[in-house]
This record gives sequence, C-alpha cells and structure tokens, in this order.
Amino acid sequence: MSSTTITRGNSHETFYITPSITPAAVAANISAAQTFSVAGLQTTDIVSVIGYNGTQTAGIAIAEADCLTAGVLSVQFANVTTASATPSSGAYTIQITRLEGPAPVTAV
Repeated sequence: MSSTTITRGNSHETFYITPSITPAAVAANISAAQTFSVAGLQTTDIVSVIGYNGTQTAGIAIAEADCLTAGVLSVQFANVTTASATPSSGAYTIQITRLEGPAPVTAV
C-alpha cells in the first residue's frame, strides 16, 4: 500500500493481464461458470473480463467474472443460442482492480 497522504480513493491499483484460456462448451440457453488457473489473482480482487482478443463465438457472452479462490479465475459464459456452443480459446483481456482495504458498504 502507498504511504502518501494524497487522497486517491480506495483502489490501490488497476492493471490488465491477458491469460490464454480454453473454455469448454456451454449448453443452449444457459450460463455456466468455468474456472482457469491464473497465478497471482487474489480473492479480494475485482475482476472484469474486457473481452477476447479475436473473434468470439456467435451467441456467447461473458456474463460475470471473479476470483473466489486464490489463483483461480472464474468466468461465467452465457450461451443465448438454441444449440451448444464453445467460447473461443485464446488470450482474454482481464482488468484487475486491487483495493487498499475492504470495499465500503456505501459510497458515502
């Protein structure tokens, strides 16, 4: 944590990574969480998948992402088609926000 007295909010740092992941097929009309090893992730990180660095599979959307276990990225893929579909494999851009302490309950 920084030791300055400059007011800067509660985000210690925000950075981007591009891990290569290989998702499994997602059944029709559902969303499913899949996990991938990503060294250095912490359970207190706020994780956002910005996107896939290429052409994504039609009908697949990234619904949510987080780190529930240290070093493990969880991504929920939604399949809005009427058939099973597999999200594209490869490098995904992930934004990590690391807080200085616990997140506040309110913005006040």
